[in-house]
Amino acid sequence: MFSLQGYEYFLGFLLISGAVPILALTTNKLIAPRSKAGERQLTYESGMEPIGGAWIQFNIRYYMFALVFVIFDVETVFLYPWAVAFHKLGLLAFIEALVFITILVVALAYAWRKGALEWS
Repeated sequence: MFSLQGYEYFLGFLLISGAVPILALTTNKLIAPRSKAGERQLTYESGMEPIGGAWIQFNIRYYMFALVFVIFDVETVFLYPWAVAFHKLGLLAFIEALVFITILVVALAYAWRKGALEWS
């Protein structure tokens, strides 16, 4: 039936992983309450009565600070396995890591210069 041997389980995994979200959305549509009036339209604020509208604009600095954090957080994810296997990788991997760290330092200097790290 299959032209590639050993991929039956992978096909089964793909079918099941595709069916789970469809099943979840269909189940939600069938059993969810249909009423959209009254308190269901109010913004939830930890049990308190909402004050004002829910649509406020945040300062762009929050997003810039979060993006810089994510960039340097992902950097540690890439550097940790390199540091663990450092003695097996050799000189070429060391040079590649130096290039990677240099790019990150340049990005940090750019973000610092543009004021993305200022929290004022």
